[in-house]
Amino acid sequence: MRFTKRTLALAFAGVLLAACGHKDKDAPLAFAPADTPYAVANLEVLDEDTRNALLAQADTQLPAQVAQLRATADELAAKDADSANLLRAFATELDGKTIQTFAQNAGLDLKGHSALYGLGLAPVLRFELADPNAFQAFIGRLETAYGKKLEVASIDKQSYRRHVSVASGTQLILAVVGRQAVAAILPADAAQPLLRQALGLDRPARSLQDDGRLADLAKAKGYAKWAVGELDLSRALPLAASGKDPLFGAMFKARAQAESAQTGEPVANQLQIPPGCQADAARIAARVPQISFGYTRLDAKHQDLRWDVALAGDIVQAFSGMKVDLPGLGATEPASPFEFFLGLPVAQMRTFWTAQADAVAAKPFTCPALAEINDSFAKLGPAMQKAAIPPFGDLLGVGLSLDRFAPGAGNAMPQFSGRLVLGTSNPAGLLAMGQMMTPALAQLKLGPDGKPAALPPTLAGMFGQPAWMAMAARSLGLGIGQGEDARLAEALKAPAGEPGQLLRMHLSGPMYLDWINLMQQKADSLASAAAALSKEGEPAPADQADKAAGAARSKAQFDAMRAQAARVEAMDAEAHVDSSGLVITSRTTLK
Repeated sequence: MRFTKRTLALAFAGVLLAACGHKDKDAPLAFAPADTPYAVANLEVLDEDTRNALLAQADTQLPAQVAQLRATADELAAKDADSANLLRAFATELDGKTIQTFAQNAGLDLKGHSALYGLGLAPVLRFELADPNAFQAFIGRLETAYGKKLEVASIDKQSYRRHVSVASGTQLILAVVGRQAVAAILPADAAQPLLRQALGLDRPARSLQDDGRLADLAKAKGYAKWAVGELDLSRALPLAASGKDPLFGAMFKARAQAESAQTGEPVANQLQIPPGCQADAARIAARVPQISFGYTRLDAKHQDLRWDVALAGDIVQAFSGMKVDLPGLGATEPASPFEFFLGLPVAQMRTFWTAQADAVAAKPFTCPALAEINDSFAKLGPAMQKAAIPPFGDLLGVGLSLDRFAPGAGNAMPQFSGRLVLGTSNPAGLLAMGQMMTPALAQLKLGPDGKPAALPPTLAGMFGQPAWMAMAARSLGLGIGQGEDARLAEALKAPAGEPGQLLRMHLSGPMYLDWINLMQQKADSLASAAAALSKEGEPAPADQADKAAGAARSKAQFDAMRAQAARVEAMDAEAHVDSSGLVITSRTTLK
């Protein structure tokens, strides 16, 4: 199941670059039922320059994706060797190509319509073809690399190919229907009505195109129509918990059979789902009923994405008007190459989570699968009481800014300079506690005026460079590195968060590249250490081959990340709670 999801995701990423501007009766969304629990589709065409820019970015990521596909196949091989071979065949078809070349070879129309949606929980991907014969040829090449033919079946003269995974209880079907390609994951023993609907032989009584839900979402949330997605948890969670969804049921049964083979537990016992599970699932979904996303800006230089997480009314009420007094959280312009500010008002958080723990204690979940949630909330209540103890109970938030960051040579510590700011309702108390724990701090005299004072040499020596502390009315800050005293004073004057604002992040492209280099340096160091240890034994040739393949995959992934980072000017993110729920935005500016 895992490998087919990745296959669909990769295929969809290649074609989600176009759209429809009219009500085409054969558009992909015309086959999606209006009550589908999830859908992602393009509703409007991209201009050629933007499409080419996105393809260029996708090309930099493709080698890492191919490496990941092969790594997934290796993990899958022990449980489902046949499916692992099919996944490797797909990776072979992608390897060494650009997205545009792959699409052309597979007959995909990069300017066509496309949609991913659920028939219940079963995913169906439909996309238009520029050349149906080329798609058939692509399947032929896939079969050659796979080493055998896919099974051919038909229904009402509509033929399709299928690959059955006994381990997951599912089947992947591939078909050309008119000038569209269809790929779907269905139960291995899918009933004829589900097959017919997946292939488009039977239409839904009301389609997602008729319903216009995605278009309404785009208008309400400000999404551009190039790619709009929605996950309706109020439909999906109860459907899964009911045990009545065909795909979920098939996978659940396959897992029960595998468990029975190992433990002897009868399959029938494992398949019994208590009636309360569906009600509990609906209860959880009522807290977070919907997640949606869409681009708000997309061109050759900008990729701005917005996620909306709908929340229950009491959650919105608790956080939408909350103003976190953390300097820097509300800044509109970054002052450093890296900035991360998180609103964490412990007093308000404690009140909210205590109420949630009390609600679960008063009405525990009855579904056995959710017993751990009951246990977690039972522990949460006492934990929230402890959270009231100063100085943690006084915490408002934390901010970290880096002006310089460079990987150290070999295994040496990275070189950095920057600032740490703690928002607190009692900065003097926090300082006093620090002075009690670290006697060298006792000689440090700070007033609430925001003026930095140099740390004693014994403490500054820990950082190998000058360091300062400063205190303001509701914050305490630490600056490390040459010139950080002046920056620290300005940092404590930076704007606090707006009502509902919880997070702000900024990362420059050059620093992003430095981080990737550091991660690769650490990965190489760990690999070298492991290789040195393995020399003490006599590793089998197969183990040596596995390690070599793993090293090659790791290198491909880092090379792809580095190529992508080289194109990035800056990345920014922000999160806040408004009158509808949590809003998360990301902005990527390219060079």
